[in-house]
Amino acid sequence: MIRPIALLLFACALSASAAGQPNLIFILSDDLAQGDVGCYGQKLIQTPNLDRMAKEGTRYLQAYCGTSVCAPSRSTLMTGLHTGHCPIRANREIGKEGQKPLPAGTITVAQILHDAGYATACMGKWGMGMFDTTGSPLKLGFDHFYGYNCQRHAHSYFPTYLYNDDQRFDLPGNTGKGVGATYAQQLISDEVLRWVREHKSGPFFLYYSITLPHGNFEIDDQGIYKDKPWTETQKNYAAMVTRLDSDVGRLLDTLKECGIDDNTLVMTAGDNGSSFDPKSEMGKLFEQASNGLRGYKRGLYEGALRQAALARWPGQVPAGRVTDEPWAFWDFLPTAAELAGAKIPAACKTDGLSLVSFLKGGPAPQRDHFYWELHEGASLQAVRFADWKAVRNGPESPIELYDLKADAAEEHDVAKEKPDLVAQAAALMESSRTADPDWPLVQKRAGQGKKKKKP
Repeated sequence: MIRPIALLLFACALSASAAGQPNLIFILSDDLAQGDVGCYGQKLIQTPNLDRMAKEGTRYLQAYCGTSVCAPSRSTLMTGLHTGHCPIRANREIGKEGQKPLPAGTITVAQILHDAGYATACMGKWGMGMFDTTGSPLKLGFDHFYGYNCQRHAHSYFPTYLYNDDQRFDLPGNTGKGVGATYAQQLISDEVLRWVREHKSGPFFLYYSITLPHGNFEIDDQGIYKDKPWTETQKNYAAMVTRLDSDVGRLLDTLKECGIDDNTLVMTAGDNGSSFDPKSEMGKLFEQASNGLRGYKRGLYEGALRQAALARWPGQVPAGRVTDEPWAFWDFLPTAAELAGAKIPAACKTDGLSLVSFLKGGPAPQRDHFYWELHEGASLQAVRFADWKAVRNGPESPIELYDLKADAAEEHDVAKEKPDLVAQAAALMESSRTADPDWPLVQKRAGQGKKKKKP
């Protein structure tokens, strides 16, 4: 017979265990760049909530995405594997709806947290496998899904349907072409707040994958930008960034409303760095490359890889801190596991390192190098070791070498002066990747040069 006092002690133990597991929220914005956000220097677009997050938490100047397009970057975040080992290393479309799925046997951060007692949800955009494939979010550790599964589908902010778990529901009044009756982000944001309130007793993990401000550049209200002397596209883009910011604010307010603000780590990031050529309509007006970095989406220079990243956790993450120590998306899995007190399965061979001490004010973890590759057109590779950054724009192209400490803009290739470091970079590029028939290193992908809209 179990005595009442024993039941009470058992319940207290469970409560203490839950209290030791913080809620975890990772907000991933689609194409948000450092140059879009006020706290990183943006002057024309208002982002008061993200700016407040920076004041109340830490702002990272050298936080690296997984690579510079959607699906592989997101896959590194979920799997803890950089793109030399990750099973998804480019955007690949499958059928009329969906992308190449994460394969059977993939272990995600959501699975690890779910097994540690967390409620888990993915809201917004997935893009790593439809529901009838091995890459379904509902097969990879998420209890709940709401939003778009397919990246192409997510190009419309007024789609004809969305998904609640794996069940499609229609949005009357929308055609999927231009502005319609229902703005999808409003539904997604409302569902996020509903789910957080439902799970406020925690612990929970929310992967909030906001589609803003990725094109198409559509919004239901241009707000404070309506009368600006800009193009309609520029007005829409600015309004989309501010709308993203306001939805982050709604979430932060809800955490306080629920009394869980102090027990919730919120991290925000973009899935790649700058999205626009600095000379383009958007890049020129908003000076998205005002951080002085070279390159943008679909490349592997610093401007394409460093993204807007913040962390906020009252009493744990230092307020007002700005750091240029580097970390990368594949560090999130071991970080979340440590915070949850969860054991990473032996089958999960993560490339990441835990950031827990770094988040709380300590130094970034020491590592040998960071590695990236991308298979959109030519196979691109990049490696950072200490303050040296090497880029190879195709396996038959020469390795470029830059000293990031002296030349963050990657303007001066010193490869000819540093042959020993070039050799070191070449060795790292070879040793950092697992050969995969799906991702051969090619100088030029078949069909390259044809105009094709990509996520």
